[in-house]
Amino acid sequence: MFRIFAIFLAAALLMTACDSSTSKGYELIYSMEPESSAEAKPPAETSGPPARYQVAFVPKVGNDYFMYAAEGAREAAEDLGIDLLYREPASADAELQIEIVEELIERQVDLIALSANDPDKLVPILRRAMDEGIEVVTWDGDTQAEGRRFFVNMVDPEVLGRHLLDTLALTMGEEGKFAIMTSSFSAANNNEWLKWIKVQQQQYYPDLELVTTVTTDDVTERAYEAAKQLLADYPELDGIIGNSSVAPPVAAMAVKEAGKLGRVKVVGLSNPNLMKEHLLDGSAQMSTLWSPKKLGYLTIQLANDLLNGKLPVDGREIDGVGNIRVNGDMVIMGEPLDFTAENVGQYDF
Repeated sequence: MFRIFAIFLAAALLMTACDSSTSKGYELIYSMEPESSAEAKPPAETSGPPARYQVAFVPKVGNDYFMYAAEGAREAAEDLGIDLLYREPASADAELQIEIVEELIERQVDLIALSANDPDKLVPILRRAMDEGIEVVTWDGDTQAEGRRFFVNMVDPEVLGRHLLDTLALTMGEEGKFAIMTSSFSAANNNEWLKWIKVQQQQYYPDLELVTTVTTDDVTERAYEAAKQLLADYPELDGIIGNSSVAPPVAAMAVKEAGKLGRVKVVGLSNPNLMKEHLLDGSAQMSTLWSPKKLGYLTIQLANDLLNGKLPVDGREIDGVGNIRVNGDMVIMGEPLDFTAENVGQYDF
């Protein structure tokens, strides 16, 4: 993860925003200001041009998916002329995100864009941020509505959950035993997808049996061990759905190592670059996702709009993203994309 992000930082000419003697570890991943002026938000001026907005972009954890989202966020910041701060928690832990938000409040950023690890635990600290004049939006992972102004969602959760089960049913011939690998039972988006996977199975696939659901905390090593344990605990397992980006590639790896290539079907949410090898060798059958880079770009575009007094508008065309949908306080970026052995080479993210 750190190697990948280091490459990303170097390629984008990113600059460290915090002094090496501090413990806050923020990265200013886009600014036109000199590095020396980026240590803290400058005081408001009584005259002259307004200060640049300072927006914080906080993922659930550090992995390839969130690195691509950060790249899109950086591009939006460059296009819009705002300062973008990045900080990832060391693990998918709401308590660590609370600490990050506390630091951002102290820093007096203009807006926090956060992918929440827990829909409830983060609400009090996010409410405090808003009480102190900091705008808050969520993206990828939501909180309760009182914790933010709006949520930038990738796809409609019902559409995605039902679609994931459909892809597995297609590869399994609509019968057999399957397991689900999810990020955590506290992540709101994962739970919504899980709900609709189960609804779709109950309504349309009576010959499919869900044997268990395991968590990975979005950590590759834990996901790999969980996949191996699934194959050991359920020797008659016919399929695995991974509904977080780290799960499908390691599940495919475990299936291949167990000598069950083609016998145990693997589908789920992951980016095509991670899945290409597995789709081509048959250890995975299908991968579904959206562009995380576009999601990062859209989030910062809408954050900038909010800071300028504009709320999301249904049907608006966002350059490089497409037409967005707005359902109450949720923005929906678009529809899921499916990657197979036949088309995976057409994508690069």
